[in-house]
Amino acid sequence: MSDAPLPSGISDAPTAIRRLPGPRPDLLIFEVDARIHTADMAWMGATVSQAMEAFDRIDILLLIRRFEGATPGALFEPTALKAEAASILGVRRYVVVGAPAWAEAAITLGGWLSPVESQTFDAAEEIQARAWIDRP
Repeated sequence: MSDAPLPSGISDAPTAIRRLPGPRPDLLIFEVDARIHTADMAWMGATVSQAMEAFDRIDILLLIRRFEGATPGALFEPTALKAEAASILGVRRYVVVGAPAWAEAAITLGGWLSPVESQTFDAAEEIQARAWIDRP
């Protein structure tokens, strides 16, 4: 399950984001390793939406290995924006490992404004991040 099957309605395979296997089905683990394009965000948004339909609440762990920015279309991809809006009710915990400083600040601010438990960790703290998201 290194790459999840493409969700229905999404025709392009992601190039910068892939799904990694996790210890439980309601935990989505994504790895970012390049410049993010519109197809990446569409795939990720559809994957998150499908998981939120399958489970009452999900957790998301985002591992940023290498981030080379995003195309303008990726920032406003409709499927991803819809999943992001729905995540307020459908995501329990959201963890990012290796976020750039600006993203870390946005995640921290979002944590204050949202019921989603969110946390960021440095790239070297992946083990701690996995323990944080798996706590009861």
